[in-house]
Amino acid sequence: MYEAAINHITSRASVSTPQVLEDLAEIFPWSDNFAVGIEVIDNQHKRLVQLINLLASHLAYQSDIDTLNHIFDELANYASYHFESEERIWQEHLAATELNRNHIHEHCEFSNHIRGLHQEIANQSIDSIVEKTLSYLTQWLAFHILESDMRMAKLCQRLINGEPLDQARLQAEEEMKGAVGVLVKTILTMYDSLTTRTLQLMREMIARQKSEARLRLAADVINHTLEAICITDAQGRIMEINPAFSYATGFAEDEVCGRALQDLESDPGIQESDAQARWNTVRQRGHWSGSIWYRNKDGSNREQWVTLSAIRNEEDQISHFAAIFSNVGDLISDQQELKRIAHHDSLTGLPNRLLLDDRLELALAHAERNRHMLAICYIDLDGFKPVNDRHGHDVGDQLLQQLALRLKQVVRGEDTVARVGGDEFVLLLTRLQSSAELPPLLQRLLQQITAPMELAGQSISISASIGVVLYPQHGQDKLSLLKRADEAMYQVKAKGKSDFCILD
Repeated sequence: MYEAAINHITSRASVSTPQVLEDLAEIFPWSDNFAVGIEVIDNQHKRLVQLINLLASHLAYQSDIDTLNHIFDELANYASYHFESEERIWQEHLAATELNRNHIHEHCEFSNHIRGLHQEIANQSIDSIVEKTLSYLTQWLAFHILESDMRMAKLCQRLINGEPLDQARLQAEEEMKGAVGVLVKTILTMYDSLTTRTLQLMREMIARQKSEARLRLAADVINHTLEAICITDAQGRIMEINPAFSYATGFAEDEVCGRALQDLESDPGIQESDAQARWNTVRQRGHWSGSIWYRNKDGSNREQWVTLSAIRNEEDQISHFAAIFSNVGDLISDQQELKRIAHHDSLTGLPNRLLLDDRLELALAHAERNRHMLAICYIDLDGFKPVNDRHGHDVGDQLLQQLALRLKQVVRGEDTVARVGGDEFVLLLTRLQSSAELPPLLQRLLQQITAPMELAGQSISISASIGVVLYPQHGQDKLSLLKRADEAMYQVKAKGKSDFCILD
């Protein structure tokens, strides 16, 4: 049973915990003075002591309820097993004695008390219950072994040697008198104190280990983050930097440590009073964020977004400052890239429906102010699906990419070519003087679209149906214009495809 408890508990602990438990679990050390002289009983007492030590260790490590429940169960089961085997020995020689009946009663009280303590876990803190349990176990076990079990063992040994019961009882009681009572009290006092001190020591050790682990984790985070970080003293002199700081600035740690962080600034427009105001803000509010230009080792200057934070000690005095740097240029580039991704088709690079919507709204407002005409051409490819089915989607993607380039070559720079669906495109043609400009342009579009393409070693041709509407003739808002351009495109589809239709 004890081995089962060990295996269950250590399997739930961290990698380093089993060795620590082995080193620290001596809250109730076994002493040869506890030996009653009957080997099987002494061995079982040692096992109970080991279970008590295991319970104490997991109190220090703040084990979960399931683990502690398992320990309590193992303790109760093993105590029951020990009591049964011990009572068989006493029963053989002392069955009818008051001493044996009292001993059995003590065993029953022990089991009931442990069960009661175990049940209190549901209503009290684990620490409180386990502390009460340990105090009870150490006192009960020491007293029970040194007083009750020792008396029973001495009596049994005299009976085994042939002495009459009355004489054996008198001799056993005589041996138990004198210093034994003082010894029992001394041992109980010693173990009460030892229990308290050992638990406190174990808790302090575990708290220190956890604190050290948190510090190591914080150091790892700082050393591996991509943000440049430096720590200064209370006067703003650099004490430590992380690898990202060296990578960003080119300075090694020994080249900047001891220098004032402010000395690395390179903004000629900054005034000393402004810099002083910044540090005053950090001291008063605890934080400051803003853009600062810094000089790198190679002489180049970079604009950085800097967050300064004040670090206070236990006396609430500022002991250090932490500075975290973000490259503003990189942030702007990242923002521009995200904006491009959000507004452009990932396959062709053309504006998507979202960007087309914005440009169409602007174009309509401009055309209204300047009384210009604009055209919307809705293009749908004819027979694109068979190309995908016959040649594969990779070839279909290449066809769309080449077609996007051809469409852009036909229109002017101020016009927009957008991809709004799988094989659907929209052309926004602005600043038209007359609808007469459209037919020649649409013919060139059809020629570009139908011209064969060399893809994957094959010549592939495709056609398109184009529906066209004009502003202001065919609508005043973008939704109605797009809808009517789509309707004009379907008129071309109905008439045989590969053509254009300007809405009448």
